[in-house]
Amino acid sequence: MAVNLEFENKLWEMADKLRSNIQASDYKDVILGLIFLKYISDSFEEKYNELIAQDDGFAEDRDAYIEDNVFFVPPSARWDFIKKSAKQSTIGQIIDEAMIAIERENKNLKGVLPKNYARPELDKIKLGELIDLFSFNLGDKAARAQDILGRVYEYFLGKFGSSEGEFYTPPTIVKILVGMIEPYKGRVYDPCCGSGGMFVQSAKFVEEHQGKKDNIHIYGQEYTATTWRLCKMNLAIRGIDGNLGGRDADTFGNDLHKNLRADYVLANPPFNVSDYTLIQDDVRWKYGIPPANNANYAWIEHIISKLSPTGIAGFVLANGSMSTSTKAEAEIRKNIIEAGLVDCIVTMPPNLFYNVTIPVCLWFISKKRENRKDKILFIDARKMGTMITRKHRELSEEEIKEIYDTYHNWRDINHGKNQLLVAEKADIYEIKNSEEQEIRSYNDIQGFCKSASIEEVRGHEYILTPGRYVGIEEAVDDGEPFEEKMTRLTEELAEMFAKSHKLEEEIKQRLGAIGYEF
Repeated sequence: MAVNLEFENKLWEMADKLRSNIQASDYKDVILGLIFLKYISDSFEEKYNELIAQDDGFAEDRDAYIEDNVFFVPPSARWDFIKKSAKQSTIGQIIDEAMIAIERENKNLKGVLPKNYARPELDKIKLGELIDLFSFNLGDKAARAQDILGRVYEYFLGKFGSSEGEFYTPPTIVKILVGMIEPYKGRVYDPCCGSGGMFVQSAKFVEEHQGKKDNIHIYGQEYTATTWRLCKMNLAIRGIDGNLGGRDADTFGNDLHKNLRADYVLANPPFNVSDYTLIQDDVRWKYGIPPANNANYAWIEHIISKLSPTGIAGFVLANGSMSTSTKAEAEIRKNIIEAGLVDCIVTMPPNLFYNVTIPVCLWFISKKRENRKDKILFIDARKMGTMITRKHRELSEEEIKEIYDTYHNWRDINHGKNQLLVAEKADIYEIKNSEEQEIRSYNDIQGFCKSASIEEVRGHEYILTPGRYVGIEEAVDDGEPFEEKMTRLTEELAEMFAKSHKLEEEIKQRLGAIGYEF
């Protein structure tokens, strides 16, 4: 069964009609919990039938499933049993008991699955209809090969993100972050992991580059309990083994991975948080104590503290982080720039998030900058993307690639490893990789990208807004001679002035006619 956008959208429309009086935040747990239950049941049934065919007596042996990375599902939680019970008035209780049974059999799911299907406000007739709606195969090998469940789950997360965007980072941003830092192998950390989109995209990146997702080791932390559970389910249905700690926790007040030094950090921290836990003498504040009323720079320093000696981080922040002049933040920004940690800054177009209109930027921090510590790459991507709805914008795959290719080319010509410089003139550079014989080039593009020196950044008082460095995009010459253009524009302006004077007189006359002269 092929899944495309039309199918996913129809599935959402049908499910949404069954919402009744349930809030989106609660309905999210209902829907995603059912999808998860269906997926693991399908996966179990396929393995179960294989074992029955082998006639070796292991069909109900839990270990036979664990060794194949399949969750063991007891009889009372299998979808066939759930579906047969769908029209019963006790279906809510049956599903709750199924979730409890699955957690009992699979310790790594303990405390993860939703267990509130029996509540009175959830219409049991509509719950039965939802079960019928999801009664197609989600978890056999053919479905997994097409990533049917993953795509349905991700699509539903995105739709719920329209009303609860705080736990969902748009795919456009995730793809840019992952494409920039290229997490091929090693430890990947997200200190505010939400529903796990960064991890899923990292695993996809590895597989798309002929690697194995087991080559990356996932570490994460999430503050909100329901979102932590969503992430655990999201990783489970993707077959990704991740360490998210024993439960939800505050990253600043209770760091669950104190000794971790990650090769890659990917994050979309909550913007401008004003009531976070600030421990004054924390070792994480190496570059200055962040202000108590805004956590943006606390996130930056926390992320830096988690990097290995060769680690790289990519994260999202509000645009104000690039230029804030508050004393504490300005000092921290100056110190991390002078330490040679800031690698690249990208400003993004508006309307990328589902329910947040605040403009955002992407920061890239690297500890492996041997030959480019005195440079920072600035990319202005504010004009990219297309409005796919009245409120939401997305970047095309080509635009995403243009951003990370620009960074990779700049990084490689400034890296110096296994490379032969074959040309250098003005602001255009080319390198040839001595092993692959691949010629790559970078050039500053006015209005889009600029490789700026630290000295230049000092001259701008350590402000990191790309627009200050890339300049304004050159206007396309329309071929009209300057004198002719000025004559035409002057005539058009004079005509506008004449119309405005006429309109002004008409307004005065009408006001005078009703006794309001001036």
